[in-house]
Amino acid sequence: MPPLFTAALFDLDGTLLDTLTDLADAANHALASVGRPTHPRDAYRTLVGQGVRQLFIDGLGPDHTHLVDDAIAAHLAYYEAHRFDTTRPYPGIEALLKALAQRGVRLGVLSNKPDDATQDVIARYFPDTPWAYVRGHRAGTAPKPDPHAAIEATQALGIPPERWLYVGDTSVDMQTGQGAGMFTVGVTWGFRSVEELWASGAEALIHEPAELLELLDR
Repeated sequence: MPPLFTAALFDLDGTLLDTLTDLADAANHALASVGRPTHPRDAYRTLVGQGVRQLFIDGLGPDHTHLVDDAIAAHLAYYEAHRFDTTRPYPGIEALLKALAQRGVRLGVLSNKPDDATQDVIARYFPDTPWAYVRGHRAGTAPKPDPHAAIEATQALGIPPERWLYVGDTSVDMQTGQGAGMFTVGVTWGFRSVEELWASGAEALIHEPAELLELLDR
């Protein structure tokens, strides 16, 4: 009997890579550059995840939305120069990707990080992984939880949604996977809580990357 799941689509920040410090540093640099207070590092666990524009809408507050574009520009410039300062794959991620590839699982990444940054960090940290689909947020398209890019992945690879695992660490990810018709898997090592993942529709939770392998034949 063939395995039930033959493809896996991963979120990036908080799922494959621990990017929190680099994201917080870049965002705080941007806030300071427009004369606004910065936030503690852990505040970015909830501020990030919905795309860079929403990050600064929330981070600046409703009385300072006129500063959003300037803050975004400062953030992107700083992050481009510093996106590799402290970012690293979570323990066990590289072994998981290798094991999935060896089992013939098609692998993809879908992030709300800008597309150029997504492509850059994937090439930097996972150069040997045979990615079949890598996409970040592109101008003129809706960010996650809009499922259009996840659906695009199923069409590009010719694998129906019900054969996909969607793996992420936030409610945005669970909603995206659900909207695309995929089986949603929440990871507990990322930026958000177990309670958020269950409440937003996770169909399974894993606490270590290797546990994803146990779901393949489910």
